[in-house]
Amino acid sequence: MDFTERLDVLQGHVAEARKSVQAAAAESREQLRSRIDQAEADLDKAAQDTQQKADQAGAAARGKWAQMRADAAAKMDDVRAKIDKRNRELDAKDAADEADWAEAEASGALDYADWAVRSAQLAMLDAVDARAHATELAKAAGA
Repeated sequence: MDFTERLDVLQGHVAEARKSVQAAAAESREQLRSRIDQAEADLDKAAQDTQQKADQAGAAARGKWAQMRADAAAKMDDVRAKIDKRNRELDAKDAADEADWAEAEASGALDYADWAVRSAQLAMLDAVDARAHATELAKAAGA
């Protein structure tokens, strides 16, 4: 399997995320709300696409990655609830605490993304090695 195209798509997503976050820094809260709504819709679509791919994959591959996706989905539900709560809050102290929490969550999400990319790298290298091994054994059996 050639993973290059999937990595190019992932790199494009990172570039889009960077551009979105940079633009958001200069936007009004109303514009931010619209940007957040779009990001949530994009995330939901990506989750659906991932679930479709997982359904097509083998049961062994589905297990651990499916659990990780479920954990990530639960985390995103928590983030959405916090966003909704923040929009109802009026107290400046509570809002500052919420901002601290949101920044810590964003930092944690970036750490998780870094781990996920490194984990994907290892999984892809393992897949390439497994395919090379299978090809080697097939050649030896045919000789």
